Amino acid sequence: MSSQPAPGPAALRRVVTASMAGTVVEWYEFFLYGTAATLVFSKLFFPAGGNELDAILAAFVTYAVGFAARPLGGLVFGHFGDKYGRKTLLQVSLIMVGAATFAMGCIPSFDSIGYLAPAILVTLRFIQGIAVGGEWGGAVLLVAEHSPDAKRGFWASWPQAGVPMGNLLATLVLLGLTTTLSEQAFLTWGWRVAFWLSAVIVLIGYYVRTRVTDAPIFKAAQQQAAHETHSSGVFEALRKYPRGVLTAMGLRFGENVMYYLLATFSITYLSVVIGKNTTTILWLMLIAHLIHFAAIPLVGALADRIGRRPVCAIGAALTATWGFFAFPMMDTGHNATIVAAITIGLLFHALMYAGQPAMMAEMFPTRMRYSGISLGYQVTSIVAGSLAPIIAVALLNTYDSATPISAYLTAAAAITLIAIACARETRGASLHDLDRHDTHGRTSTPA
Repeated sequence: MSSQPAPGPAALRRVVTASMAGTVVEWYEFFLYGTAATLVFSKLFFPAGGNELDAILAAFVTYAVGFAARPLGGLVFGHFGDKYGRKTLLQVSLIMVGAATFAMGCIPSFDSIGYLAPAILVTLRFIQGIAVGGEWGGAVLLVAEHSPDAKRGFWASWPQAGVPMGNLLATLVLLGLTTTLSEQAFLTWGWRVAFWLSAVIVLIGYYVRTRVTDAPIFKAAQQQAAHETHSSGVFEALRKYPRGVLTAMGLRFGENVMYYLLATFSITYLSVVIGKNTTTILWLMLIAHLIHFAAIPLVGALADRIGRRPVCAIGAALTATWGFFAFPMMDTGHNATIVAAITIGLLFHALMYAGQPAMMAEMFPTRMRYSGISLGYQVTSIVAGSLAPIIAVALLNTYDSATPISAYLTAAAAITLIAIACARETRGASLHDLDRHDTHGRTSTPA
């Protein structure tokens, strides 16, 4: 398979825009749910428990349903994305998550329809999770497979930056609503507007994605597959590249726990423990997410310069320490100190996160890349990100202290450090060479 010339900067920017357009939309909707779980859903869709944390814990359990669905989305979308193309499956995922999120804004409260309310919420959350599970692999590969080898870390980090941008957008919308509406109006109908707005954003994202095509390396692999009978997909990725799948899972673990403690649990901590009101919390998160967004491409460029492994290792080592100083900083109640604690955590996270698309793309050949990275990335979410807020709330409820939460984060970071030690350095790797090695391994016969 011959090498294809990398597209110019203008073409790459167009691909990045298309990738990010959908990523921002899908993560706007996914994180809108996470914020609403604390601020709205625990009050409207679940019966009151013995204390405030009981209803929040129930809301976070439905939050976890989305994570449980993500591996299924990754497997299904990965299989068909390797067969039919990244662009087509990305458009399908965008429509799915948009429809589910819009419908969430229409659910009657628990007082109106009882336990049917959380049942509908769980169903829509499951659909949302499947779509988001299929989104990530296609979005990062659309960019990674167009990128030049020497700058893949930088270019492929931009879809990652779409995650905090989506969170930032969700925070801005909620902030605008909570600032202009009374608390009663926001809880009654205002929060629904944030979910209904997803329809507008989805249409914009869908249109932008129609303006790009799959990368030449994928088209070449697709043509070659049409003349062969070899298998591909998830099971082939596990059989041929088990090290890549397991390493991807380990790389993901500490990063995923860290992010959901920051993006979701910290809202609960600031609300319940520190006593900050909703508007103040959203302003604090807004500042932190903005800095996180700016940092990710810079870290991606750093991974191109010094390597994927050292950047990720520094982030994991720093993450292991974060909880022990960050929660005491939040306990001061000073807004500037709280912003500093969250921002520092997100910068540590960026060191682990920005280089993941390039590093994982460089682990698998094109014919099974979507399946391989989706499997490694999304399965971990079940035991990492989905459980992180639940475990943190349970630990806080049991021990009335953040120290056990900090120890939990340290253990998660240690798993990522082990994965980094087992990973190969792939900075500057050629995806075409990887495909040639894969083809040779399938066509060579024993002597």
